[in-house]
Order: sequence, then C-alpha cells, then structure tokens
Amino acid sequence: MLQDPSPSDYQFRLRDSLIGAQMLFVAFGALVLVPLLTGLDANVALFTAGAGTLVFQVLTRRMVPVFLASSFAFIAPILYGVQTWGVPATLCGLVAAGFFYVILSLFIRWRGVGTLQRLLPPVVTGPVIMVIGLVLAPVAVNLALGRSGDGAVELVARGPALLVSMGALTTVVLASLLGRGFVRLVPILLGIGVGYVLALPFGLVDFSGVRDAAWLALPAFVLPEWNWRAVLFIVPVAIAPAIEHFGDILAISSVTERNYLKNPGVHRTLMGDGLATILASSLGGPPNTTYSEVTGAVALTRLTNPAIMTWAALSAICLSFVDKLGALLRTIPTPVMGGIMLLLFGAILVVGLSSLARCGEDLMEPRNLAIISLIVVFGVGGMTFSAGQFVIEGIGLAGLLGVLLNLLLPRPSRSAREAR
Repeated sequence: MLQDPSPSDYQFRLRDSLIGAQMLFVAFGALVLVPLLTGLDANVALFTAGAGTLVFQVLTRRMVPVFLASSFAFIAPILYGVQTWGVPATLCGLVAAGFFYVILSLFIRWRGVGTLQRLLPPVVTGPVIMVIGLVLAPVAVNLALGRSGDGAVELVARGPALLVSMGALTTVVLASLLGRGFVRLVPILLGIGVGYVLALPFGLVDFSGVRDAAWLALPAFVLPEWNWRAVLFIVPVAIAPAIEHFGDILAISSVTERNYLKNPGVHRTLMGDGLATILASSLGGPPNTTYSEVTGAVALTRLTNPAIMTWAALSAICLSFVDKLGALLRTIPTPVMGGIMLLLFGAILVVGLSSLARCGEDLMEPRNLAIISLIVVFGVGGMTFSAGQFVIEGIGLAGLLGVLLNLLLPRPSRSAREAR
C-alpha cells in the first residue's frame, strides 16, 4: 500500500530543489558563454543542457551526480561552421559528433577502456586540445579590442573596449586565485557582471531588446540540415572531449568515493554524453559535456545525491522559457566576452600541455615528436587538404592526422628505447 509523503519528505525535496538551482547558478556563466560566443541561442542552450542532463541520468540509472552543458571544445568549429555554412549545417556536424560518442561507447563496451587509451593516447589528444586553444586565441584578442572575431570590423572604440575587457579578465583571474568557497566556483559569472557594469557608462549596452522581449516564450529551436563538409570538419574535434570525459568521470568518482567507471560503466556515461549532444544539436544547442565547475561544487558541499542534478536540469528548462533572460544575455558587450575568452582559450591550451606533461612519454622521441609537431603545425598553420568538393582543414584535420599517425608510424623497439 502506497503511503503519502511525510512533511520531512517535502522538506528534503524543497531543499534539493534549492540546491539544484544553486548548482545551475555555478554552471550558468560557462553554459551561456558558448552560445553567446558562437551565435547560437542562449535560451535553447539552457533547455538542451537541462534536457541533456535528464537523458544522461536515464542512461546512467541516476547514479552519477553530474550536470551536462555547453562544451568549450566545440567553440572554434562552431564559429567557423556558422560563418561558412550557417547554423543549420553546423548543427548537422554537431549531431554527427554525438553519434561519434555513441559509436565510441559501443566500442568501449566491446573492447574495454584500455583499447581506446591505446588508440588515442595523450600524444594525440594533448596536441589536439592545444590546437583548439591556439586557433581561438586571435578571436579572443580581436573581441577584447572591440573588433569582430575576424578583426575586420571595429564594433567598439579601442580605449573603452580595453578597459572593459581587462576589467572582466582581471575579475575572473582574481576570483579564481583569491576567491573562497562559492565565489571560486563562479569566476566567469563574476567577470561578466563586472565587465557589464564597466560597459554601462560608455553606452555599450542597449536595453531595447530586453524591453521588447516577452516574459515567456518558446526557445528559438533550430533544426539541422545535412552538410557532409560540416560533418568531416567537426567530428574529428570530438576526439579530444571524448578523452576528457574519462577525466571528468574519474574526478566525480574521486569526490564521491564511488567507481563510476565500473558502475554504471564509462560506456554508459559516454553514451549518455553522446545522446545528450545529439538531442542538443538537433534543437539548435551546443554539444553537451560534463561540467567540472559543478563537480567542484559537489566536492565543496559534499552533496552527492544525483537527484540534485535533476532539479538543476529542471531549473534550466524552466529558465529557458524566460525570453527576457535571453534578451538580457544578448546585451552583454563584445569586449566583456573577449576579456573572458583571453583566459578561457589560454586555459584550453594549458589543459593540452598538462595532458602531455603527465603522460610520462619522452616527447623528444622521434615518433612522438613527429605526431605532436605535425598536429600543432597543421592545425594552427591552416593546412588544407581537398579533393574535388571534399575539404578538411583546421582542428578537424589536426585530430584526424593525429589518429592516423598514431596508427601508422612504427613504435620504437624496447632496445631502441633503452639505448636512449
């Protein structure tokens, strides 16, 4: 016989819902940053982050306390794709990246995690992550100086732009270094806030869009359109965040003292990530990934109940229907975003360097030297391969090249390694 919930049950649910809203606040700055930088809709990103987290929870039997939202690794390909093919075609490539995760998860279930680690070692994934940061660096500098991402158009005068961008950057750095507790978890949000306030006296903020926006409205969903060039360009980029996924699952396992690599299994977590990305990209949102900021909040609060992430996901979905929120986010001036991007894209580079430093390999060994150097130079230098209408370049080319070189280049014998 079913019993009615007791008052204490309602109290726990209310507490969990408030904590879940706090977890969303931790992720909010990074979550909306990706769509704001790439031209996607922030309200759609909120909706797909919430929906994607719920999909992940279903796949992992609600065992893992993580929140999924906009992936930074795809900023560069989305920027390029939107400028080259438009939003719907770019979404097609992002959907394909989600299917790549799904195929990879099935491969892991069949062959085990070790096989994937041999196929995609740090000497491949580390340089690919570095290329993402290096390719994005000029975009960050241009926006911080008040120009468009390609530097062709001046949007804001150089002086006010530098003051605003450096103020936002300084806030993020100080919050990261000196912040304590909750403050340290939301440096991007604080940076956006300070930059926004600095921009107001210069007249860089236009509130007309906020006044005209409705309070409640359906998010502006966009459906993907088939474009094989976008697929070939974006799918290789998914190699790096797929490997990072293991690090994220290891991190939350360490925080909760549970082995999620075994139960529910990394094949399930990666499958959840892939299906969440497919759902997000099919509706016009950026690809989803597990958020380390939220993992940090879990470590700080010691609240490891996955139900809290359910409430965070539901809060994101509810906020996505507040049209004035999306309009307000669109008023954030370009230099504010540029200042934050200076640190953000540099941090992506450092993640790649850290991956190489920790791998324990001799980076000057000829095979490793060839793989790393060619990935970086091809990716950053703008190398392009084409055959008829087939074209592959940039980060996609760098990722594919790294995988091929790792498979084809002969490995040194043990005697050769010992001789060195």
